[in-house]
Amino acid sequence: MITLHDMGWDDAWRLEWERHAFEPFGPARITVVHRSHYEIWIPDRFCTGEVTGKMIHQAVSPGDYPVVGDWAAVHIPDMHSPAIIHGILPRRTCLQRKSAGREVLYQPIAANIDTALIVQAVDRDFNLPRLERYLVMIHDTKIRPVILLSKCDLIPEAGLDEIKMRISARIGDCPVISCSSLDDTGIETVRRTILPGKTHCLLGSSGVGKTTLLNRLLMENRFETRPVREKDQRGRHTTARRQLIILDQGGLIIDTPGMRELGNIDAGDGIETTFSDILDLADSCRFRDCTHTVEAGCAVREAVDRNQLDEKRYENFLKLRRESEYHARSYMEKRQRDKAFGKMVKSIMKDKKRQWNRDT
Repeated sequence: MITLHDMGWDDAWRLEWERHAFEPFGPARITVVHRSHYEIWIPDRFCTGEVTGKMIHQAVSPGDYPVVGDWAAVHIPDMHSPAIIHGILPRRTCLQRKSAGREVLYQPIAANIDTALIVQAVDRDFNLPRLERYLVMIHDTKIRPVILLSKCDLIPEAGLDEIKMRISARIGDCPVISCSSLDDTGIETVRRTILPGKTHCLLGSSGVGKTTLLNRLLMENRFETRPVREKDQRGRHTTARRQLIILDQGGLIIDTPGMRELGNIDAGDGIETTFSDILDLADSCRFRDCTHTVEAGCAVREAVDRNQLDEKRYENFLKLRRESEYHARSYMEKRQRDKAFGKMVKSIMKDKKRQWNRDT
Protein backbone atom coordinates (compact mmCIF):
# COMPACT_ATOMS: atom_id res chain seq x y z
CA MET A 1 0.00 0.00 0.00
CA ILE A 2 1.33 3.44 -0.96
CA THR A 3 1.35 5.81 2.01
CA LEU A 4 1.39 9.60 2.32
CA HIS A 5 5.07 9.37 3.28
CA ASP A 6 5.83 7.35 0.13
CA MET A 7 4.35 10.20 -1.94
CA GLY A 8 6.54 12.80 -0.23
CA TRP A 9 4.36 13.90 2.70
CA ASP A 10 6.30 14.94 5.81
CA ASP A 11 5.87 16.90 9.05
CA ALA A 12 6.44 20.23 7.30
CA TRP A 13 3.59 19.50 4.87
CA ARG A 14 1.37 18.46 7.79
CA LEU A 15 2.03 21.75 9.59
CA GLU A 16 1.34 23.68 6.38
CA TRP A 17 -1.91 21.77 5.98
CA GLU A 18 -2.99 22.64 9.53
CA ARG A 19 -2.01 26.29 9.04
CA HIS A 20 -4.33 26.56 6.02
CA ALA A 21 -7.17 24.77 7.83
CA PHE A 22 -8.03 22.54 4.88
CA GLU A 23 -10.19 20.23 6.99
CA PRO A 24 -12.60 18.51 6.33
CA PHE A 25 -10.84 17.86 3.00
CA GLY A 26 -8.06 15.31 2.54
CA PRO A 27 -4.56 15.62 1.02
CA ALA A 28 -3.90 14.36 -2.49
CA ARG A 29 -0.99 14.67 -4.91
CA ILE A 30 -1.38 15.66 -8.56
CA THR A 31 0.20 12.98 -10.78
CA VAL A 32 -0.97 13.91 -14.31
CA VAL A 33 -2.58 17.04 -15.79
CA HIS A 34 -5.04 16.68 -18.70
CA ARG A 35 -6.94 19.44 -20.49
CA SER A 36 -10.20 18.85 -18.66
CA HIS A 37 -9.25 16.84 -15.58
CA TYR A 38 -6.43 15.61 -13.37
CA GLU A 39 -5.10 12.26 -12.27
CA ILE A 40 -4.40 12.36 -8.55
CA TRP A 41 -3.22 10.09 -5.78
CA ILE A 42 -5.23 9.88 -2.60
CA PRO A 43 -4.33 7.54 0.27
CA ASP A 44 -4.68 3.93 -0.95
CA ARG A 45 -5.47 4.64 -4.60
CA PHE A 46 -5.30 6.78 -7.72
CA CYS A 47 -8.36 8.54 -9.15
CA THR A 48 -9.42 11.44 -11.37
CA GLY A 49 -10.09 14.94 -10.10
CA GLU A 50 -11.59 18.26 -11.16
CA VAL A 51 -11.07 21.79 -9.86
CA THR A 52 -13.96 23.78 -8.40
CA GLY A 53 -15.65 26.57 -10.32
CA LYS A 54 -14.33 28.98 -7.69
CA MET A 55 -10.72 28.03 -8.52
CA ILE A 56 -11.39 28.53 -12.23
CA HIS A 57 -12.98 31.92 -11.59
CA GLN A 58 -10.14 33.14 -9.37
CA ALA A 59 -7.29 31.90 -11.58
CA VAL A 60 -5.45 34.70 -13.39
CA SER A 61 -2.50 32.70 -14.78
CA PRO A 62 -1.59 29.07 -15.59
CA GLY A 63 0.29 28.88 -12.29
CA ASP A 64 -2.98 29.26 -10.36
CA TYR A 65 -4.09 25.82 -11.54
CA PRO A 66 -2.73 22.57 -10.11
CA VAL A 67 0.42 21.22 -11.75
CA VAL A 68 2.10 17.84 -11.51
CA GLY A 69 3.68 17.46 -8.07
CA ASP A 70 1.25 19.76 -6.26
CA TRP A 71 -0.32 18.78 -2.95
CA ALA A 72 -4.03 19.52 -3.13
CA ALA A 73 -7.00 19.57 -0.75
CA VAL A 74 -9.73 17.34 -2.18
CA HIS A 75 -13.22 16.15 -1.39
CA ILE A 76 -14.40 12.76 -2.66
CA PRO A 77 -18.22 12.66 -3.02
CA ASP A 78 -18.30 8.88 -3.57
CA MET A 79 -16.29 6.02 -5.05
CA HIS A 80 -17.77 6.61 -8.53
CA SER A 81 -17.34 10.41 -8.82
CA PRO A 82 -14.21 12.47 -9.54
CA ALA A 83 -12.47 14.04 -6.56
CA ILE A 84 -13.12 17.77 -6.21
CA ILE A 85 -9.95 19.88 -5.85
CA HIS A 86 -10.61 22.81 -3.51
CA GLY A 87 -7.14 24.25 -3.03
CA ILE A 88 -3.37 23.82 -3.36
CA LEU A 89 -0.76 23.91 -0.64
CA PRO A 90 1.90 26.61 -1.22
CA ARG A 91 4.65 25.17 -3.40
CA ARG A 92 8.11 24.63 -1.95
CA THR A 93 9.55 24.81 -5.44
CA CYS A 94 8.02 25.35 -8.86
CA LEU A 95 9.99 24.62 -12.00
CA GLN A 96 8.81 27.06 -14.67
CA ARG A 97 9.84 28.60 -17.97
CA LYS A 98 8.64 31.23 -20.39
CA SER A 99 5.67 29.93 -22.37
CA ALA A 100 6.45 28.93 -25.96
CA GLY A 101 5.87 31.58 -28.64
CA ARG A 102 5.79 35.37 -28.45
CA GLU A 103 3.50 35.77 -25.45
CA VAL A 104 5.47 36.33 -22.23
CA LEU A 105 3.86 34.20 -19.52
CA TYR A 106 5.19 31.89 -16.84
CA GLN A 107 4.50 28.25 -17.73
CA PRO A 108 4.74 25.98 -14.68
CA ILE A 109 6.32 22.62 -15.44
CA ALA A 110 6.13 20.79 -12.11
CA ALA A 111 6.00 21.57 -8.40
CA ASN A 112 7.64 20.50 -5.15
CA ILE A 113 10.74 19.01 -6.79
CA ASP A 114 13.78 18.20 -4.67
CA THR A 115 16.24 17.19 -7.40
CA ALA A 116 16.27 17.85 -11.16
CA LEU A 117 18.06 15.30 -13.35
CA ILE A 118 19.28 17.04 -16.52
CA VAL A 119 19.74 14.41 -19.24
CA GLN A 120 22.04 15.09 -22.18
CA ALA A 121 23.11 12.42 -24.67
CA VAL A 122 26.85 12.41 -25.25
CA ASP A 123 26.68 11.49 -28.94
CA ARG A 124 24.92 14.45 -30.61
CA ASP A 125 22.86 16.27 -27.99
CA PHE A 126 25.62 17.46 -25.67
CA ASN A 127 25.56 21.26 -25.52
CA LEU A 128 27.14 23.33 -22.74
CA PRO A 129 25.14 26.56 -23.35
CA ARG A 130 21.87 24.59 -23.16
CA LEU A 131 23.11 22.88 -20.01
CA GLU A 132 23.74 26.30 -18.44
CA ARG A 133 20.25 27.38 -19.51
CA TYR A 134 18.74 24.40 -17.68
CA LEU A 135 20.85 25.17 -14.61
CA VAL A 136 19.60 28.79 -14.53
CA MET A 137 15.99 27.55 -14.55
CA ILE A 138 16.71 24.96 -11.84
CA HIS A 139 18.81 27.18 -9.58
CA ASP A 140 16.21 29.94 -9.78
CA THR A 141 13.82 27.79 -7.76
CA LYS A 142 16.47 26.36 -5.37
CA ILE A 143 16.22 22.82 -6.77
CA ARG A 144 19.29 20.57 -6.58
CA PRO A 145 20.66 19.73 -10.06
CA VAL A 146 22.31 16.48 -11.17
CA ILE A 147 23.67 16.06 -14.70
CA LEU A 148 23.11 12.69 -16.42
CA LEU A 149 25.24 11.96 -19.48
CA SER A 150 23.21 9.32 -21.31
CA LYS A 151 24.16 6.94 -24.15
CA CYS A 152 27.74 6.80 -22.88
CA ASP A 153 28.17 3.46 -24.71
CA LEU A 154 28.21 5.39 -28.02
CA ILE A 155 31.56 7.13 -27.46
CA PRO A 156 34.98 5.90 -26.29
CA GLU A 157 35.98 6.40 -22.66
CA ALA A 158 38.46 9.10 -23.61
CA GLY A 159 35.67 11.11 -25.27
CA LEU A 160 33.48 10.74 -22.18
CA ASP A 161 36.31 11.91 -19.93
CA GLU A 162 36.82 14.95 -22.18
CA ILE A 163 33.13 15.90 -21.86
CA LYS A 164 33.30 15.59 -18.06
CA MET A 165 36.39 17.81 -18.01
CA ARG A 166 34.58 20.44 -20.10
CA ILE A 167 31.63 20.38 -17.69
CA SER A 168 33.90 20.67 -14.66
CA ALA A 169 35.93 23.53 -16.18
CA ARG A 170 32.88 25.52 -17.28
CA ILE A 171 30.20 24.72 -14.70
CA GLY A 172 32.15 23.67 -11.64
CA ASP A 173 30.77 21.69 -8.73
CA CYS A 174 27.69 19.84 -9.97
CA PRO A 175 27.21 16.05 -9.69
CA VAL A 176 27.72 14.31 -13.05
CA ILE A 177 26.71 10.68 -13.73
CA SER A 178 27.40 8.90 -17.01
CA CYS A 179 24.95 6.14 -17.85
CA SER A 180 23.76 3.83 -20.59
CA SER A 181 20.38 2.13 -20.73
CA LEU A 182 21.81 -0.30 -23.29
CA ASP A 183 24.44 -1.96 -21.08
CA ASP A 184 23.22 -0.62 -17.68
CA THR A 185 26.37 1.41 -17.08
CA GLY A 186 25.68 3.87 -14.24
CA ILE A 187 22.04 2.80 -13.81
CA GLU A 188 22.61 1.71 -10.20
CA THR A 189 24.32 5.03 -9.47
CA VAL A 190 21.29 6.87 -10.85
CA ARG A 191 19.00 4.60 -8.82
CA ARG A 192 20.89 5.48 -5.62
CA THR A 193 20.37 9.17 -6.46
CA ILE A 194 16.57 8.63 -6.33
CA LEU A 195 15.89 9.00 -2.60
CA PRO A 196 12.77 7.54 -0.93
CA GLY A 197 10.09 10.11 -0.21
CA LYS A 198 11.82 12.73 -2.40
CA THR A 199 10.60 14.08 -5.76
CA HIS A 200 12.89 14.11 -8.77
CA CYS A 201 12.33 15.48 -12.27
CA LEU A 202 13.77 14.28 -15.60
CA LEU A 203 14.62 17.16 -17.94
CA GLY A 204 16.17 17.13 -21.40
CA SER A 205 15.58 17.35 -25.12
CA SER A 206 13.64 14.75 -27.09
CA GLY A 207 15.65 11.68 -27.96
CA VAL A 208 18.19 11.84 -25.13
CA GLY A 209 16.82 8.66 -23.57
CA LYS A 210 14.72 9.94 -20.65
CA THR A 211 11.91 7.43 -21.14
CA THR A 212 14.31 4.52 -21.73
CA LEU A 213 16.15 5.48 -18.56
CA LEU A 214 12.86 5.62 -16.66
CA ASN A 215 11.99 2.12 -17.88
CA ARG A 216 15.35 0.86 -16.65
CA LEU A 217 14.76 2.44 -13.22
CA LEU A 218 11.32 0.82 -13.13
CA MET A 219 12.85 -2.48 -14.33
CA GLU A 220 10.04 -2.89 -16.86
CA ASN A 221 9.14 -1.44 -20.27
CA ARG A 222 6.13 0.44 -18.94
CA PHE A 223 6.43 3.43 -21.27
CA GLU A 224 6.74 3.50 -25.05
CA THR A 225 10.07 4.51 -26.58
CA ARG A 226 10.93 5.42 -30.17
CA PRO A 227 14.25 5.57 -32.01
CA VAL A 228 15.67 8.95 -33.06
CA ARG A 229 15.20 9.93 -36.72
CA GLU A 230 18.04 8.71 -38.92
CA LYS A 231 17.76 11.81 -41.15
CA ASP A 232 18.74 14.44 -38.57
CA GLN A 233 19.25 12.44 -35.33
CA ARG A 234 16.52 14.52 -33.67
CA GLY A 235 14.48 12.89 -30.97
CA ARG A 236 10.80 12.08 -31.32
CA HIS A 237 8.37 13.09 -28.60
CA THR A 238 7.59 9.90 -26.67
CA THR A 239 6.38 11.45 -23.41
CA ALA A 240 3.17 13.29 -24.24
CA ARG A 241 2.56 14.85 -20.82
CA ARG A 242 4.21 15.35 -17.46
CA GLN A 243 3.51 12.56 -15.01
CA LEU A 244 4.54 11.67 -11.47
CA ILE A 245 5.71 8.08 -11.07
CA ILE A 246 6.65 6.20 -7.90
CA LEU A 247 9.48 3.66 -8.03
CA ASP A 248 9.48 0.39 -6.11
CA GLN A 249 12.37 1.70 -4.01
CA GLY A 250 10.16 4.57 -2.87
CA GLY A 251 11.50 7.55 -4.81
CA LEU A 252 9.32 9.70 -7.05
CA ILE A 253 10.13 10.82 -10.60
CA ILE A 254 8.33 13.37 -12.78
CA ASP A 255 8.90 12.56 -16.44
CA THR A 256 8.57 15.53 -18.81
CA PRO A 257 8.31 15.90 -22.60
CA GLY A 258 11.38 17.27 -24.38
CA MET A 259 11.49 21.06 -24.37
CA ARG A 260 12.75 22.83 -27.50
CA GLU A 261 12.09 26.33 -26.17
CA LEU A 262 13.60 27.08 -22.78
CA GLY A 263 13.23 30.78 -22.01
CA ASN A 264 13.65 32.27 -18.54
CA ILE A 265 11.79 35.25 -17.05
CA ASP A 266 13.39 37.36 -14.33
CA ALA A 267 15.74 34.52 -13.38
CA GLY A 268 18.22 36.70 -11.51
CA ASP A 269 18.75 34.24 -8.65
CA GLY A 270 19.29 31.37 -11.07
CA ILE A 271 21.82 33.37 -13.10
CA GLU A 272 23.68 34.43 -9.95
CA THR A 273 23.96 30.83 -8.75
CA THR A 274 24.81 29.31 -12.13
CA PHE A 275 27.38 31.99 -12.94
CA SER A 276 28.60 32.64 -9.39
CA ASP A 277 32.23 32.70 -10.59
CA ILE A 278 31.43 35.64 -12.88
CA LEU A 279 29.57 37.46 -10.11
CA ASP A 280 32.57 36.96 -7.82
CA LEU A 281 34.79 38.60 -10.44
CA ALA A 282 32.27 41.43 -10.79
CA ASP A 283 32.93 42.46 -7.17
CA SER A 284 36.30 43.78 -8.39
CA CYS A 285 34.89 45.88 -11.24
CA ARG A 286 35.63 49.61 -11.07
CA PHE A 287 31.95 50.56 -11.33
CA ARG A 288 29.22 49.06 -9.15
CA ASP A 289 26.74 49.16 -12.04
CA CYS A 290 29.18 47.64 -14.54
CA THR A 291 27.44 45.82 -17.42
CA HIS A 292 30.60 43.79 -18.13
CA THR A 293 30.54 44.78 -21.79
CA VAL A 294 32.36 48.06 -22.57
CA GLU A 295 33.33 49.68 -19.26
CA ALA A 296 36.94 50.41 -18.38
CA GLY A 297 38.16 48.54 -15.32
CA CYS A 298 35.76 45.61 -15.82
CA ALA A 299 37.25 42.65 -13.95
CA VAL A 300 35.07 40.20 -15.88
CA ARG A 301 36.30 41.36 -19.28
CA GLU A 302 39.87 41.38 -18.01
CA ALA A 303 39.48 37.74 -16.88
CA VAL A 304 38.25 36.81 -20.36
CA ASP A 305 41.19 38.63 -22.00
CA ARG A 306 43.63 36.79 -19.71
CA ASN A 307 41.94 33.42 -20.51
CA GLN A 308 40.98 33.05 -16.85
CA LEU A 309 37.30 32.94 -17.81
CA ASP A 310 35.93 30.90 -20.70
CA GLU A 311 34.78 33.37 -23.37
CA LYS A 312 31.81 31.24 -24.45
CA ARG A 313 30.66 30.97 -20.84
CA TYR A 314 30.95 34.75 -20.53
CA GLU A 315 28.95 35.25 -23.75
CA ASN A 316 26.24 32.84 -22.60
CA PHE A 317 26.05 34.69 -19.27
CA LEU A 318 25.40 37.97 -21.09
CA LYS A 319 22.88 36.34 -23.41
CA LEU A 320 20.87 34.69 -20.63
CA ARG A 321 20.94 37.85 -18.51
CA ARG A 322 19.67 40.02 -21.41
CA GLU A 323 16.96 37.49 -22.24
CA SER A 324 15.82 37.19 -18.62
CA GLU A 325 15.67 40.97 -18.16
CA TYR A 326 13.88 41.50 -21.48
CA HIS A 327 11.24 38.89 -20.69
CA ALA A 328 10.83 40.34 -17.18
CA ARG A 329 10.14 43.82 -18.63
CA SER A 330 7.71 42.38 -21.20
CA TYR A 331 5.92 40.42 -18.48
CA MET A 332 5.54 43.49 -16.23
CA GLU A 333 4.32 45.61 -19.17
CA LYS A 334 1.72 42.96 -19.98
CA ARG A 335 0.54 42.90 -16.36
CA GLN A 336 0.24 46.68 -16.34
CA ARG A 337 -1.75 46.61 -19.59
CA ASP A 338 -4.04 43.90 -18.21
CA LYS A 339 -4.52 45.89 -15.00
CA ALA A 340 -5.33 49.06 -16.92
CA PHE A 341 -7.79 47.16 -19.12
CA GLY A 342 -9.46 45.69 -16.04
CA LYS A 343 -9.87 49.17 -14.52
CA MET A 344 -11.36 50.45 -17.78
CA VAL A 345 -13.88 47.60 -17.89
CA LYS A 346 -14.90 48.26 -14.24
CA SER A 347 -15.30 51.97 -15.00
CA ILE A 348 -17.50 51.26 -18.01
CA MET A 349 -19.65 48.85 -16.00
CA LYS A 350 -20.07 51.45 -13.22
CA ASP A 351 -21.09 54.10 -15.76
CA LYS A 352 -23.64 51.72 -17.29
CA LYS A 353 -25.01 50.89 -13.84
CA ARG A 354 -25.36 54.59 -12.95
CA GLN A 355 -27.05 55.25 -16.31
CA TRP A 356 -29.44 52.35 -15.74
CA ASN A 357 -30.30 53.65 -12.24
CA ARG A 358 -31.05 57.12 -13.65
CA ASP A 359 -33.22 55.70 -16.41
CA THR A 360 -35.23 53.59 -14.01
